[in-house]
Amino acid sequence: MKIMKSAGGVRMVVLGLALATGILTPLTPVYSQTQGQERRDDRQDARDTRQTGRKDARDKKADCKAGDEKSRAECRQEKRDTKQDARDAARDIKKQ
Repeated sequence: MKIMKSAGGVRMVVLGLALATGILTPLTPVYSQTQGQERRDDRQDARDTRQTGRKDARDKKADCKAGDEKSRAECRQEKRDTKQDARDAARDIKKQ
């Protein structure tokens, strides 16, 4: 009877180790993927910011040209400034 109890104890230890290994194994890759996913999300947010800045710059230039109060050079400079502001905002997103 003592042999059966020790065999049962060994089985319990083996089962416990198997469960612990099975539970801890999936946790390791999840952590390593998190940082990469955050970088991808930041890159996408930065790209979206730049795309929005381009659209805003086009709209601003079209409004400026239609308004007749500024020269073409001033409208171009306004567009450049708008795009540069969008680039700066995108850089700030990627730095975070």
